[in-house]
Order: sequence, then C-alpha cells, then structure tokens
Amino acid sequence: MVHLLWENILSVRKKSPLVHNITNYVVMNTTANALLAIGASPIMAHAPEEVEDMVGICDSLVINIGTLEASWVQAMLQAASKANALHKPFVVDPVGAGASAYRDTVLSQLVALRPTVIRGNASEIMALAHTNKSATKGVDSTEQSNEALTAAVVLNQKFGSIICISGAQDIIVSKDHYVQVDNGNALMTKVTGLGCTATALIGAFLGCIEDQQQAVISATALMSIAGEIAAEQAKGPGSLQTILLDTLYTLTEDEFKNRINLTTLYEK
Repeated sequence: MVHLLWENILSVRKKSPLVHNITNYVVMNTTANALLAIGASPIMAHAPEEVEDMVGICDSLVINIGTLEASWVQAMLQAASKANALHKPFVVDPVGAGASAYRDTVLSQLVALRPTVIRGNASEIMALAHTNKSATKGVDSTEQSNEALTAAVVLNQKFGSIICISGAQDIIVSKDHYVQVDNGNALMTKVTGLGCTATALIGAFLGCIEDQQQAVISATALMSIAGEIAAEQAKGPGSLQTILLDTLYTLTEDEFKNRINLTTLYEK
C-alpha cells in the first residue's frame, strides 16, 4: 500500500486539483498555502451568491465550520447540495462539535447530505455520533482517537462517509477497512489550524484520486510525516509552521516511505 500512497502524492502534484474551501477566518491563509505546497490549487469562497458556480468548476469541496455565521451556513448547505448534484466529493470538518446547540444543528444539516469524508478530533466525532459523555473543550479534543472508534463506525454506517479521527494516532474508518497512522508530533498541537489544514489536504486528494479511502490515508500520512520532520527541525510553534510548509513542498519518496507507520486495525 505504501507505494500506492506515494503515487497518490505524485498524482496531486501532477494534476493540481482545484479545491473549493468554505473554511474559517483563523486558518484561511495556512490552508491555502498548504494546498499550494502539495501541488493543489485553492479557492477560498463563501458568498452564497457564487458558491454553486465555484463548486461547478472545482474538483472537490471542503467545508470547515470553525467560524459560523448565518450566510456562511447558507453557503455551506448550498455548496454541499451542489457537490452532491454534480457527484463531486466533499469533506466536512465538524470543528467544535458539541460546543453549542447552533453548531450541532448546522452539523446535523451538513452530515444529512452524506459527506464523502468527515474528519475531526475524537471529541468532535463522538459528539457528532452522540456518544460523547464528556464536555467538549472548545475545538480541542478531550478524548483519545481510539476512544472514538465506535462513534466513527456509527457515523460510517449511518451516512456512508469515510471517517477520519485525528489525534496522536489518526484512524481512518471505512466500511471494510480501519487503518491507523502513527506519525506526527505533539508540537503540531501548538499551531492553530493544522487539523483544518489536514482536512483541506484530504479535499485535494479526493479531487484526483479514485480510491477515496486511499485518498484519505495518503493525505493524512503526508500531513503527519511532514509535521514529524518539521518538528525535528523547529525551535517552537512559529518555526514549525514555516518548516511544515516547506516540507510539504519538498518531501521525497525516501522520506515518506522510511517514516510512514501504518497499522490495519480491521479488514473485512
């Protein structure tokens, strides 16, 4: 599988998928630059008057609910509906799921449209599946990735979405296959928006990779390995962010293959 994952990274660099992002103010610059670094092309557009046109010209759609506002919610629902009508993949990042009734209502509307992928931390995935017994801590997880595995399976069965649980270990759940990625570094949690960036990268891979589970694993591994390499060179969160972008751009086949740490947790 590792060889196929690297081929997927090369495909993104070669095909330069156009990714429509409706994301939050905090992460726009970071996610756009990360998409450029891996070879994709970002569009950051959230006006309801144009989102359907944008979906029409893009290869995939990324929806991140970090900073909600009524017109943005309208744009998200319009864009997701258009993506479905055009049979284009879309990703939902349920930032802060469980933090407010309004946020949860918006998420219930979005996931009812059956996203291709739902990617969030363990607390968010559990809140989305209504299995979270503890309060959410803003946008941070209060649970470990493996504690959300049951919730991820529930969401996959209910909506058909591939579920990506982020954390110290990232777990990707599809109908017949659960895979764990053991890469990354704890310093990554000290830079805001890197989880949102990982979601955007998933959108890029979905835009040009036919095997959707492979697309999610490839994007997740790429982000985690780049973060791992960057953390070894960084002096702190500020330099990590800069070095991470450079590493996404320069990552080699040997670096990827020598570092990737995959475990199959379940295979039908």
